[in-house]
Amino acid sequence: MTPTLRAVALGGGHGLHATLTALRRLTPDVTAVVTVADDGGSSGRLRRELGLLPPGDLRQALAALAVAEKGESLWAEVFQHRFGGSGALTGHAVGNLVLAGLFEVLGDPVAALDEARRLLGVSGRVLPMSPEPLEIEAEVSGLDDDGTLRRIRGQVAVASTPGRVERITLRTPKRPGGVPTACDEAVQAVLDAEAVFLGPGSWFSSVIPHLMVPGLHDALLRTEATKIVVLNLVPQPGETAGFSPERHLDVLFQHAPGLRVDAVIADRDSVPAPARLRDAAAGLGAKALLADVADPGREGVHDPDALASCVREALGLSGTEGRKG
Repeated sequence: MTPTLRAVALGGGHGLHATLTALRRLTPDVTAVVTVADDGGSSGRLRRELGLLPPGDLRQALAALAVAEKGESLWAEVFQHRFGGSGALTGHAVGNLVLAGLFEVLGDPVAALDEARRLLGVSGRVLPMSPEPLEIEAEVSGLDDDGTLRRIRGQVAVASTPGRVERITLRTPKRPGGVPTACDEAVQAVLDAEAVFLGPGSWFSSVIPHLMVPGLHDALLRTEATKIVVLNLVPQPGETAGFSPERHLDVLFQHAPGLRVDAVIADRDSVPAPARLRDAAAGLGAKALLADVADPGREGVHDPDALASCVREALGLSGTEGRKG
C-alpha cells in the first residue's frame, strides 16, 4: 500500500459518519460514496419540491470529514445547524439548502459537492452513489397473518416497518422501469481504492443499496482493494430487529452473491456467538476481527480511535493496537 492510503467508504447517515471519522485518523485520502434514496425530513422535502438529490446524507459526510480534519469546524457546525420556528424553513439543515442551491446553479451534483468540500476545507471527497435520486422498494414479511410478502416503498417506510425486510430493490422514479445509474466518479474511486468499507449503518436503506446499483456492484467485485465490512453495534428497530451479526452478513451475500470481502469488524460485546460470526465471515472469504470498538460513553456509537485501530489491523498497517477476538 502507498504511504497515503486511498480509502473509500460506502454508506449513509450516522453509520457512514462513524467510518469517515475513523478513516480520517489514518489518511487524508478518503472518498465517501453516499446513498441517494432518502425521502424523509428536510431531504425528502427538498427532493419532492425541487426534484434534486436528497442532500442530507451527503451533508453529513461532508461535515464528518470537516470535523475529523480540523477538530471544531465553524462551517461544519453551520452546515449541520437546523432552523427552528414554525415557518417554511423549520427543520431544514443549512447544509441541505446550500447543497440544493449548488445542485441547481451548477447542474452537476459532483461539481456541487466538490465546491462544497472546498468551502469546508475538506481534502477528502464526497460523491453520490448515483447522479439521480433513487427509491427503495422492499419485500417485507410479517405484516399479514397469512405470511404473504408485501412491497413497501421509500427509505422511511423501510426503516420503520414493523415487519421483517427480506429483500430490497432500487427504483428510478424519474425513469420508470430504468436501471439505476452509478456515479462515474464513484465507480472509479472504488476501482482505484486500496481499501473499501461497507457499513456500519442502516443495513437495508444505507448499506445494501450500493450493491443494487449495477455499476457500483461490478466495481466492488472488480476492485483489487481490501474490502472490509463494519458491523453495527446493535440491530436497528424496524429494519433489522432481531438480526444477529451473522444474519447481517447473510443478507449482504443474498443481495450480492458474488461479493467477497477480506475482513469483518465487529464489537466484541455485540457478538453473542463468535464462532458463528467467524463461519459467516469465512463464507464471504473474510476474517472476523472482534475488538472493543464501541464508545463506552455513548450507546450504539463506535469509538473512532478504537475503530481506526481495528482498521489498521485489518489492513496490516504498522502501529496497530487492535486485538483479534
